[in-house]
Amino acid sequence: MAHGAHETLQADLENWPDPACTEDAIKSSLGAIDWGFADRRSHSEIEGIHPYPAKFIAEIPRAILSSLPIPKSTAVLDPFCGSGSTLVESQRLGIPAVGIDLNPIACLMSRVKTTSCPVDLEQHAARIVRSSRGAPKHDVPEIPNLDHWFSPGVQIEINKIATAVNSAASEVQDCLRLALSSIIVRVSNQESDTRYAAVDKNIAPETVPALFLRATGRINVALQNREYELSPVDVIEGDILKVEPREIGQPVGLVVTSPPYPNAYEYWLYHKYRMWWLGYDPLKVKADEIGARAHFFKKNHHTAEDFARQMRQTLHLLDNVVVKGGFVGFVVGRSKIHGKLHDNAEIINDEASAIGFKPFFVTDRILSASRKSFNLSHANIKTETILILRKEVE
Repeated sequence: MAHGAHETLQADLENWPDPACTEDAIKSSLGAIDWGFADRRSHSEIEGIHPYPAKFIAEIPRAILSSLPIPKSTAVLDPFCGSGSTLVESQRLGIPAVGIDLNPIACLMSRVKTTSCPVDLEQHAARIVRSSRGAPKHDVPEIPNLDHWFSPGVQIEINKIATAVNSAASEVQDCLRLALSSIIVRVSNQESDTRYAAVDKNIAPETVPALFLRATGRINVALQNREYELSPVDVIEGDILKVEPREIGQPVGLVVTSPPYPNAYEYWLYHKYRMWWLGYDPLKVKADEIGARAHFFKKNHHTAEDFARQMRQTLHLLDNVVVKGGFVGFVVGRSKIHGKLHDNAEIINDEASAIGFKPFFVTDRILSASRKSFNLSHANIKTETILILRKEVE
């Protein structure tokens, strides 16, 4: 941090916490929120630019950001940023933010949703489709079980577009990759984004470029229609257990996040063909993904203690970057591991208390019965806990 910026931060923190923001007033504000968001409006265009099952609904970070004081010259951090809900809501309020995620598809989504819209994006996509019509049938990448999940004609069309996107101007590549990624499951034999089973969809090859153009148009509209200034957002693609404080690069006044539940969702599995087509390594993501079911059904399988250890490491990172008096908000459900139910919020609270984060506010929210997701019956995820901690001032 530059010397001048350091002095500014010190001056801002001298009056922090703001005496006007009493603990009772903050808790009263949090307690008045309907955390179930039963009357949730239809998601915004920016939320809907790419499928992301089990994502953090925007109302949760919006409510936390609106209720908790954040000192000047600090940022909001989401160490499990997923599709970028916390980052977008921070940006709406003009607050700098940092997101971290292991999943490259999640990071791609977060980058696109928080950066400026490239000029002539749809024209770039149209040129790619035109050029791909007469392009030779390049060798399709060696991807496991590809014929099971994609018809030969669809494989050729996806590969043509993916190859052309890699040669496009750098400023449009993220948006175009996201457009292609968003249609992968739709043109595959995977039943849906929430069900990993193969069905014959009889997808015509020419559907691929048509859907790619439509997806690019949707992204363009969503980015163009943002009616707020784009405050700085950094997205770090990496394993949270290996991220160093210096990589975050700025003091943090508030953390808002929802860590993966143990033995519940497998983000890598439901995005793995997107990763393969875009040149990422889903097996690396699988190996490091916190909570992935695969870790709980192997020899020397993971246990709740592994989750406690992972949260302990995460909290030590947060302790290094969160300012004194800053808040840390977790949204987390319970997990069923080999027949036993574990309270993940309690695990996090125990680990946090040991290093100086004190419980500030806790409540449960009931998940909508109509919520489309996967593994809900297995993981018994019917409620989530809102757990807000505060770093000790002294």
